[in-house]
Amino acid sequence: MLSSIGIPGLILILVIALIIFGPSKLPEIGSSFGKTLNEFKKATNDLISNDKEEKSNSEEKTKLVALEKNEKTGN
Repeated sequence: MLSSIGIPGLILILVIALIIFGPSKLPEIGSSFGKTLNEFKKATNDLISNDKEEKSNSEEKTKLVALEKNEKTGN
């Protein structure tokens, strides 16, 4: 996403932001943006780990059911 903007575009965006918000608000905006990205990353990682956990639980249940069927048919 940011690779298509390039350095000159990024500098232009920062200059416009500096003009609009002023130098005192830019650190607050940057901090808020960083916190937002951090929360988004954490939520994404949680979703991925939950999905992997559900897959492994499903596989374990499938194996247990197969073992139970083998025990019943073997006895």
